[in-house]
Amino acid sequence: MKQSRLQCFLKGLLTENPTLVLVLGTCPTIAKSNTLFNALGLGVCTAIVLILSNVVISALRRVIPDKVRIPCYILIIAGFVTMIQMSVHAFLPTLYESLGAFIALIVVNCIILGRAEMFASKNGVLDSLLDGAGMGVGFILSLSAMALIRELFGAGQLFGYDVPFFAAYHFPILQKTFGGFLVFGIMIAVVSAVTGGKAPRRRSFDCASCPNAAVCSGAAICGESDTADKTDKEEGAQT
Repeated sequence: MKQSRLQCFLKGLLTENPTLVLVLGTCPTIAKSNTLFNALGLGVCTAIVLILSNVVISALRRVIPDKVRIPCYILIIAGFVTMIQMSVHAFLPTLYESLGAFIALIVVNCIILGRAEMFASKNGVLDSLLDGAGMGVGFILSLSAMALIRELFGAGQLFGYDVPFFAAYHFPILQKTFGGFLVFGIMIAVVSAVTGGKAPRRRSFDCASCPNAAVCSGAAICGESDTADKTDKEEGAQT
């Protein structure tokens, strides 16, 4: 059943949240959710790239040759990331220094390439824009929620300013990598409980269930292997 445009946007907020349900973009999530400043900065940059790349890839989906679609997607994404990186460097130098290499690494964020391959390349421009916006806002919300918990309870601060009571009683381990994974796991469990386990699940991971099976050489190899096995069994039975 085709999703409505409202559903295209809303699914990324909770039921198909890219971080807490689809478990994508884990590396930047853990690394830069230690403060709200970093989380909001990285989240907004990623969301902008996601929306723009979705729109352009959708608009060019009938022009880009299928055999080179992935390199083309990466080239488009890299172009937008470079624009964002240069803009942040020019106008927000503090954020640029704080995020460091993680701005450039947006290019390889699997959320962006995943939405390009699974949605933008198969749907219209407006639907792709809404999908990118929903996934982008979902990423910002999940990253910010983690940062709120880790900065407040781990450092007793918000945006670098001390918060009464929490400044005196906090748990520094939440600022470490272990604390990031701990908060991440707890939030995944909470979202799973809230959604009642209604997140999309794949029942099969074989070649036939892959959306790219028709153009994947691996599918052809699997098909040839299955055919060969079947032939061998038939010959053995005849013997």
